[in-house]
Amino acid sequence: MALLSNLPELAAQARQNLALLPRAKRSGSTDTPVETTQRQLASRLQEQLLIPTAVEPPEESTRVRIQDRGQFLARQERWEELSRLIRAADNRKVATHCGMPHADLLSLGARTDVVLATEHAIADGFTPGLAGIEALEDILFEFPDDYAIAEIVAQAHMDIGWAWRGSNWSHEIPARNLALFEAHFERAKDILDSFSRTALASPLLAAAQCSLVVAKPQPAMHIADAYERLIDLNPANAAPMRSLGNFLLPRWFGSYDALDLEARRTAARCSKFWGNGGYTWVFLDALRVDQGAARALDIDFFLDGLRDILYLQPDQHIANLLAAYTGITMSPVRTPVEAPDIVREVRQNIHSMFDHILRENLRELHPLLWAEADLGPNPGTYLPPRGALLRKGRDTALNAIASHFKNDIISGKILEFGKGGLTLSPQA
Repeated sequence: MALLSNLPELAAQARQNLALLPRAKRSGSTDTPVETTQRQLASRLQEQLLIPTAVEPPEESTRVRIQDRGQFLARQERWEELSRLIRAADNRKVATHCGMPHADLLSLGARTDVVLATEHAIADGFTPGLAGIEALEDILFEFPDDYAIAEIVAQAHMDIGWAWRGSNWSHEIPARNLALFEAHFERAKDILDSFSRTALASPLLAAAQCSLVVAKPQPAMHIADAYERLIDLNPANAAPMRSLGNFLLPRWFGSYDALDLEARRTAARCSKFWGNGGYTWVFLDALRVDQGAARALDIDFFLDGLRDILYLQPDQHIANLLAAYTGITMSPVRTPVEAPDIVREVRQNIHSMFDHILRENLRELHPLLWAEADLGPNPGTYLPPRGALLRKGRDTALNAIASHFKNDIISGKILEFGKGGLTLSPQA
C-alpha cells in the first residue's frame, strides 16, 4: 500500500501526527509508547480503513472532457463550431453538476496551448514568443462580431498578463513585468469593450469583465459590483465567490471589513441555493492565504454556511473539497508557528468540522482535491503527473482520516465508508 511505504517521509512533514510511522529502529532498541502506538496503527491501517477511491469522479471527468473538447477544436481550427458550442452553453447556462459553466471550460481549453507555452517560458526565465497570441488575434480578425471568440482572445491576454505579473504585492513586481501585465489587460479591455451590452446577459462575458476589473485604475470601486453581476447570473457556481473573497483582501483591492460585508451580502442573495453558504465560499480561500482574514470572520456564520453547503449540495465533489479544506488546509499542524491566538482559534474551529464531514458526508475519495489541498495555494507552474497527484491525494486523505480515528483503529474497529456513510464495527 502506497501510504505505508510513504509513512517515513510523511512523518517529517506532519511532525506530531500519530498516524505517521517513523523508520524502524535497529533490532534490540526500545520503542517509546508513542512509537508503539504509531506502529500498531500503521500495521492495522490497510485492513481497518476501507473507503472506495473514485479515480474519475463525475465532476472532474466532465470538466476535463469539456475542456479537452475546446482544446481539440482550437487545434483543429474549427472556430465556428467551437463558437457555436460556447454560445449555446452560455445562453442555456449549461454547467457541471457543481456549477462550473461549460462555456468557461470550452474557452479555457481553447486558449490552453497558447497560455501554457507562455507560462512555461516565463517560469524557465525566457521571453515567450508572440506567435501564439498573434494567431489568436488573427482568428479574432476573421470573426470580429463573435463574442465567444473575442472572449477567448481577451482571456488569453489576461492569462498571459497574470503570468508576467505573478501574485506578489505590486511594489514587489519588476517594472517591466508590470508594464507587460498592463499592456495585455489593456488589449483585453479593447476587445471586450465592443461587447459591453452582451455582458449584461452573458455569464461568460460577465466573468471576463470580472477578470478585467483588476487592471482598472481604481479596482476597489468596481470589484464588488462586477462579481455581484456574475454571481447572480449563476449562483450555483461557487468559483466566483471564492475569487471575490481573494480579491477583497488588503493585498489586492479591498479590506477585511469589505470582505466580511460582501460575504454577508453574497449569502443573503444566494440563500435559496446555498443557505448561509455564500458567506463561507467568499471566505474560503481568503482564510487560506491571509491570516488577517480570521480577525474579520464571523466563525459561527462560517460554520453554519459549511453545514448548509453540505446539506443543500450533497455531492461527493463538494464533500471531498470541504473535507480536504477542514482536515488538511485548516489542520493545526499546518498553522504557522508565528500565528496569533485568534488565527489558531479560528483554524481549530474550522478543523473541528472535519469529524462531521467524515461521519456524515464522505462516501468516497476524490484524490485530486486532497492533493490540491496538500500542495497549498501556490503549487507552482510544474505539477507532478496526474498519476503521481492521484497517489499523493489518496495518501494524504488516508493519512488524515487514520490520524483522526487513530484510537478507533488501535482499539480494533473497522472504519468502512460507503453509500450509507461511515460505519464503525468491531474487527471480526
